[in-house]
Amino acid sequence: MSTGSANSGGSENPPPWIDRFPGLSRLPAEIKQTLVDHSALLHFPRGKLVFGPGQVPDKLLLLLEGSVRVQQCSESGREIVLYRVEAGQSCVLTNAFLLAEEAHAAEGYADGEVTAVAIPHATFDELIARSRTFRNFVFSAYTRRIADLIRVVDDVAFGRIDVRLAERLIRLAADSDEIEATHHQLATELGTAREVISRQLQEFQRRGWIAQSRGCIRIV
Repeated sequence: MSTGSANSGGSENPPPWIDRFPGLSRLPAEIKQTLVDHSALLHFPRGKLVFGPGQVPDKLLLLLEGSVRVQQCSESGREIVLYRVEAGQSCVLTNAFLLAEEAHAAEGYADGEVTAVAIPHATFDELIARSRTFRNFVFSAYTRRIADLIRVVDDVAFGRIDVRLAERLIRLAADSDEIEATHHQLATELGTAREVISRQLQEFQRRGWIAQSRGCIRIV
């Protein structure tokens, strides 16, 4: 992880990153300046652990580029992806643990190259107390993320694994026919066992829907 200054706009002109977050762009000028004066840029390479279980967060992260995969691991070792933090968002779990001053219960990994603005805990607390607009920015994200988590629970509890896997493969493929993913990674995405994914992929291949090679799945 590397760091740098997030104040590229000068002390009298808050940097454009603030305007990438609608809730922050509405802040009064003096609150924006506080963010600028106390912020720093962080860079995470692909696969880097951004936060992990047992770590007490000491900063608010606002993503400018890339995506952070937030997942949880059970006592049995099974993993599930809870959600992804995309550019223009903050991680609601990190926000919650900042407010509670408690350790993370989940882990976040950089899906690719990630650039984020870091706001120290002390500045976060100050702005929560000073600015209603900043409080709204922090708490409004919870409503949207809770809906995402409800969908995850619904999918895991009631969704058919073949349908969920097919949908995830199509989403991961995007504009390409090839997906670079292991069976373990897909199992983590869907909150199931690797063996379940392997059996289902074999069935997809038997039906002629996909072709598999090591670490790669091609939709045919």
